[in-house]
Amino acid sequence: MRVKHTLFRGHVNGFRDTDFKRLDELVSKNVSMQAQIGKQVVEAVRSSRITWLSHSTWLRERLWRFAEEANRKHYGFDVTRACDVQYTEYLAEQKGHYDWHVDVHPQREDMVFDRKLSLTVQLSDPDEYEGGKFEIERQTLPDWHTEKGTVLVFPSYVKHKVNPVTKGTRRSLVAWFEGPIWR
Repeated sequence: MRVKHTLFRGHVNGFRDTDFKRLDELVSKNVSMQAQIGKQVVEAVRSSRITWLSHSTWLRERLWRFAEEANRKHYGFDVTRACDVQYTEYLAEQKGHYDWHVDVHPQREDMVFDRKLSLTVQLSDPDEYEGGKFEIERQTLPDWHTEKGTVLVFPSYVKHKVNPVTKGTRRSLVAWFEGPIWR
């Protein structure tokens, strides 16, 4: 039996300096916006700046390798390469955070897919910010999860959050991999 809440850490050299440089260039060429829930800004629940990067084939393929390996080793979900990718900044001056949430969409009759796997890449060094702890419900995350370049993959239906950043800026990359509607 597979344990569906197991976390997966990407390879130690999964995201290298060249990847960070390429990502910085990509972010700088795109427009950021205030994060929303649905189509509304709800700062009591979520306060961050986001940039959509789903159009980047290089980035989607880079992240797919982690999702595919985690899925093969831990989950066995029916997942495709289709994904959305979002760069996020949590700023201390805005008390950047994202309260408890799941990444699955509410069921709608017009949807033929569900988000199955969520992936996050830590882009900041731990000394660049204070607060901003990433949590997964009923999990104790190991100390290594705050290291720059760390990749975590987990089921999209698992509750998680980012606590308020109190100093500096916490940067992360998130992606959601989809598959046919859960059966």
